[in-house]
Amino acid sequence: MFLAFLLLLAGSCAASVIDGTVVIKRKLTRSRVTTSANTYQRGTAVPVGPADLNGGLGAEYRRVVVYLEGALPQAEPTTAVLEQKNRQFLPEAVVIPVGSSVSFPNLDPIFHNVFSLSKSKAFDLGNYPQGQTRLVTFSRPGVVFVNCHLHPNMAAAIVVTPNAWFARLDGAGKFQIPQVPAGSYTVVAWHKAAGFFHQKVAVGVDGRVAVDFFIPLEDTGKVAVAQH
Repeated sequence: MFLAFLLLLAGSCAASVIDGTVVIKRKLTRSRVTTSANTYQRGTAVPVGPADLNGGLGAEYRRVVVYLEGALPQAEPTTAVLEQKNRQFLPEAVVIPVGSSVSFPNLDPIFHNVFSLSKSKAFDLGNYPQGQTRLVTFSRPGVVFVNCHLHPNMAAAIVVTPNAWFARLDGAGKFQIPQVPAGSYTVVAWHKAAGFFHQKVAVGVDGRVAVDFFIPLEDTGKVAVAQH
């Protein structure tokens, strides 16, 4: 949907591409210790699944979202899914444009209770069993941290961007945001543990802008200009 939206916009005005690399040279996320199910769970035992909760640099890249701030139109709302499976949230991070919703299906044969205390969106979905879901709409941009009242090891993040111009990293830490209209913007790189990093960019009518981030080093603050 986002690609179609951006292509439609590109048909009405010239646009550029912002691409770059996020460099992470060391592990940034603390390892999480999962409490044995027997200490707090009744009924069916559900082991933690094989997903890479801590991991190496590949896992750190998956915890990064890059997006633009500036005078850009708001995207059409969409619905993402954040599963509760094997006593963890999958995926660990979800990205949606403002006005969109997230569904929280419980796929485990035990109860979960999804909640958030984040300023941009606080909620508590209560206990609900396998096969049920709850839907939450996010009307403000920001990062919403999600947990489960019943399972302290469960943690995820929902990044609510101000528009549809966002990207995730590939396995090498590279990203690309296409069809960016000419103008001045702030490129924001967010990492779940390291926080926010910003760079100002000036985008020309038609060209490419290279933006690189080094995490957790300080913000460079440099301005990149697309070459025509």
